[in-house]
This record gives sequence, C-alpha cells and structure tokens, in this order.
Amino acid sequence: MPAVQIAILIFENLTALDAVGPYEVLSRLPGADLRFVASETGPKTTETRALTLVADHSIDDVPKPDIVLVPGGLGTRELLDDERVLDWVRTAHESSQWTTSVCTGSLVLGAAGILDGLKATTYWAVLDRLREFGAEPTAERVVEQGKVITAAGVSSGIDMALQLAARVAGEDVAKAIQLGIEYDPQPPFDAGSPEKAPEHIVALIRGLLEQEEAQARAG
Repeated sequence: MPAVQIAILIFENLTALDAVGPYEVLSRLPGADLRFVASETGPKTTETRALTLVADHSIDDVPKPDIVLVPGGLGTRELLDDERVLDWVRTAHESSQWTTSVCTGSLVLGAAGILDGLKATTYWAVLDRLREFGAEPTAERVVEQGKVITAAGVSSGIDMALQLAARVAGEDVAKAIQLGIEYDPQPPFDAGSPEKAPEHIVALIRGLLEQEEAQARAG
C-alpha cells in the first residue's frame, strides 16, 4: 500500500483525546506517514494543562496531506478567526482524499467553508452552532458526507478513525487495528450522551462549559 500522509492539526488548548485517539488508529495504517502540524512548530499544551503534544512540522511544511484531521478543544475558538489556519484547511481540503474532524474541530471546518450544505456533527453542547456555517447539525456519532467525515465529542474520534481506516485500507485492516488497540467499549455507566445522562448531570456539564466560556471571554 502506498504511503498515506496524515496531518493532525494541533494547537494550544486542544482536547488531548481528540487528537491522540485517532492517532492511535491512523498511525497503524499500512504506509502511514502521520504528522502533528501547527501554525508554528513546538509544544502545544492541552486544555487541562497536564499534557503537551509537539508539532514537529509547520502547516507550511505539509500543504497537501492525503488526510486532514482537525481535533477540538477550547483552543478552536481562536482558530475560527485564524485566517492562516483556515486557509491551510481550505487548501489542504482541495486535494485531500479525506478531510475530518473531532468534536469542535468541525467548527473549524465550517469556518473554512467546507461544511456548507453538508450534514455534520460536533460536541453535543454546541451542535446548533454548525448552522452558522451552513451545515445541517446531525446528532450522530460519526457523519460521513463524501470525503468529509465529522465526529461528535472526544471519544467518538476513535470510532471515526476506525471508519476512516476501513475506507482507506479495507474492513479487515480496520478490524485488525481495533483488535490491536483492544477497543471494546464497555463503560460502567450509560451516561455518554445528553439523551442518556440524568438531567442534573447534563446541567452540571452545561454549567462547567458556561464557566469556561466566561473565563475565556475574560482573557
């Protein structure tokens, strides 16, 4: 299988699993040439401040990846107005085989004009924001529209990456990767979506998100 160049965009205040979950899947593709890219090379601190990922390549170094992946996190707020990043996303999308996102990374795809007229998903608490970019919000875990694949919040990036692996290398390869990473979710609670979680838990998370927004606005 020929080399597949995969660019995962990273930035300050990203959600770690949004990037690392898909990385664990896609790095196992035959011929995978996976790169963490950013506006500027160097360490990028995740939103919990407890983990750092490193971009060894600038977005200028990887103009035409086969696969583009944009994770989410608090840092996507700044990216929505970062024309350098948005222009890279647009340009890379023109020649990519697949353009993908996890969580609020889909808002970045939207800001780049990629989701106009498409169904898409994102983190449940900001799902309606997709309308701002001409997309049709869809409360599904993974949404595939042509070569654009969006995933819902955080852990859904693993599901998206396995679906993408099947598209790129076939179902057997994707199943082998799934077994290799022993991805067999059996969570202790059935509270992984706002439809399933108790109302007071949904309210708790909404309150925390509002606090984060207020802190971000305060600088």
